[in-house]
Amino acid sequence: MKWVTWKNIGVDRMACIWLIRRWIDPDAEFTFIPVGEVPAPGIFEPFDIPGQRFSHHGGHCTFYALLNENKIEDATLLRIAQIMEEADEIQEVIVEPAALGLDLICRGLRRTSKDDFEAMERGRLIYEALYAELKSETLE
Repeated sequence: MKWVTWKNIGVDRMACIWLIRRWIDPDAEFTFIPVGEVPAPGIFEPFDIPGQRFSHHGGHCTFYALLNENKIEDATLLRIAQIMEEADEIQEVIVEPAALGLDLICRGLRRTSKDDFEAMERGRLIYEALYAELKSETLE
């Protein structure tokens, strides 16, 4: 399937790309369009674009919407969703200490990558590592 999101990916879009490739659509292809542009219907599956099925809804980030819609009930992914919610949105109270650091790392990846495709691949490693560490904590 072909997926589309806005350019200059950050913490939520990087996480969504990793989630899509790892658990939803291993053969996913990604396209990045300018911020504010609306994707043509029927060609791509849009995500993290306001007003789309896979976007922010009910105070939850796009990562959470993808988990819900695809009925993925992995405890470690739900923990990542909680971290994502705090990293992607301004919160009055921070419960997940990793949230601020994750946001900073993803912004840095975007700034040091030549394009969104490179940032996407670098971000994949970050989320794979985060998943492995959180999963190991639940096994201990």
